[in-house]
Amino acid sequence: MFGRRLAELRNHKGMSQYELADRLQLSRGQIANYEQGTREPDFQTLIRLADFFEVSLDYMLNRTDTPNSLRLTGETLLLNESEAEYLQATLTLFRKYKHKQG
Repeated sequence: MFGRRLAELRNHKGMSQYELADRLQLSRGQIANYEQGTREPDFQTLIRLADFFEVSLDYMLNRTDTPNSLRLTGETLLLNESEAEYLQATLTLFRKYKHKQG
């Protein structure tokens, strides 16, 4: 399960196993082992992966299907932290405006 999630996130970013390994200073073999489910990352590596992909540890560990996502008209969009913050601020302003309109 974790391996599938890792591969999904990596593919979503359009990265190869080599590229991800290089960015996180891991070996390509480690990434392959994680994705195949033959090995699991240690806690610090798990945190680095979650931070890199800007998702929660719960999402990385398949405890939730919501990374930082937004569901619009049947399509789920994966959002990074800055996108989520921007949309939250915009929604807050919109709600204040609508409230004033009464």
